[in-house]
Amino acid sequence: MKGFVFHGPGRSAWEDVPDPGVKDPTDAIVRVDAVTICGTDLHILKGDVPEVASGTVLGHEAVGEIVETGSDVRTVRPGDRVLVSCISACGRCRFCRDGAYGQCRGGGGWILGHLIDGTQAEYVRVPHADLSVHPLPGALESKDAVLFADIFPTAYEVGVINGGVRPGDTVAVVGAGPIGLAVIRTARLYSPERIIAVDLADSRLEAARRFGADAVVPVRDEPEQLVADLTDGIGADVAIEAVGVPESFEMCTRMVRPGGRVANVGVHGKPATLHLEDLWIKNVTITTGLVDTSSTPTLLRMAASGRVPTSELVTHAFALDQMEEAYEVFAHAADTGALKVVLGEHPHDEVAVHAA
Repeated sequence: MKGFVFHGPGRSAWEDVPDPGVKDPTDAIVRVDAVTICGTDLHILKGDVPEVASGTVLGHEAVGEIVETGSDVRTVRPGDRVLVSCISACGRCRFCRDGAYGQCRGGGGWILGHLIDGTQAEYVRVPHADLSVHPLPGALESKDAVLFADIFPTAYEVGVINGGVRPGDTVAVVGAGPIGLAVIRTARLYSPERIIAVDLADSRLEAARRFGADAVVPVRDEPEQLVADLTDGIGADVAIEAVGVPESFEMCTRMVRPGGRVANVGVHGKPATLHLEDLWIKNVTITTGLVDTSSTPTLLRMAASGRVPTSELVTHAFALDQMEEAYEVFAHAADTGALKVVLGEHPHDEVAVHAA
């Protein structure tokens, strides 16, 4: 089969890779019908995630059809249309029992496209399938459903829930890329007084308005001053970092009010300075997190009922074998206007899958 393979920082290719097979009795093999590219994949290509070995198939989000299962899989069977979650969960370790699947110590957590071959291929092996794939409602199109493999649960859990967004809050979202836009959309479920979006690109700020931001401000126009002006000098109740660079994190810590919350969602490849000389007296809570995806079933139900609309996020569609072109478009979003790109939803040649 074909897959998109990482060969070290700055080197990758869509190329022939071995067909996947069931290795463990809890595995499922999924034929990939739709897949997307995450900002984390770009961090991997830059070398920001050194755990990813050369030769790994990238990708951790997909929608597809179960074609084979191991003997211990109980909740899905061949022919089922499923969402492949970005997080795998053994269901037995201490963290899984607490619903903290992202911290799984039983061979799960973020492994797809990280520690094992991922979803940016024609077929993918999914470990711990009973807790790591989700049957999909027929009404939910693949291009919409794939956004619930990572982006929406990440925005909701690591941004909105960790940030403790409450009715009447002022929420500052620094970064209006796909994650930031999903933060804005899910934060609105909690009826904040206002959401302020900050970004470098005017096109993304326009998207932020469409997704529900009440005010937008480019970085060049002193966003910290706007937040102060809108809150009578107090600051934001919640500041959510959705970029993954030191400047945006430090901006969030300056924007937040005394007693407020900073939720870091972005993947950081460089150290950020924590200015405790200023923050120690402010009673600020700072959270970090890898998504657990415990909210995925709820979000899927809300998406199927139209409560969490997604279609505006998908700006570009490609065939699966146009992976390299899709990466170029997504990586140069400032020029292309890309938010999310979705690949697939075209007929596949049959690929043999077999027990290892």
